[in-house]
Amino acid sequence: MKLSLAELVTFAGMRTMSDIGLRSKMLVRDVMSSPVITIQEDASTNRVAELMDKHGLGCVIITSEEGKPVGIITERDLVGRVVTKNVKPDSIRVKEVMTSPLITIESGETISQAARRMNRLNIRRLGVIYKGNLVGVLSSKDVLAVMPELIETIQEQALIEGENRVQEAEEESKPLAGYCDSCESWSDDLKEVDGEFLCEDCRIELEEEE
Repeated sequence: MKLSLAELVTFAGMRTMSDIGLRSKMLVRDVMSSPVITIQEDASTNRVAELMDKHGLGCVIITSEEGKPVGIITERDLVGRVVTKNVKPDSIRVKEVMTSPLITIESGETISQAARRMNRLNIRRLGVIYKGNLVGVLSSKDVLAVMPELIETIQEQALIEGENRVQEAEEESKPLAGYCDSCESWSDDLKEVDGEFLCEDCRIELEEEE
């Protein structure tokens, strides 16, 4: 299914910073990069490099012959999997070096939800989905540009690199800043309780109910 021009414009994120600032909760679609530059998985890696250079991109989304997003390739992928291997870029297909699958998030989710997902999965970019279609890309830089208070959350992803699952669980148990899943108020002391991130007041109320 293809989106109409009106829908693409609506979800292209072409809003001014003052418009974004009016939201009590900024959404992924407000700050994502759009439109998405894609290339088929059978293309050569030098073609990806050309696209990145032409459009000033740090990543390109990889699609199947049917146009379905199947992965992502970044500048780091090109350097680490092509350049440092001393091989000819035109001899390697994109599907051989891409990161797959592409992790996505719905355009209507909040920036804090996106930051949590990046943190949990230790990734820096998310594909943005609207009505089943890929409409944008959200990076950790996009998040930090509009919500500096989430710097600590994003930085945690770097701290857990190379650590085992036990250490990762300990890191995630620390207080986080964001919106409470119960009262939807901002808190600098969120903690996970039964799969939800709750502020101190909501945790106390939950304990009293029990």
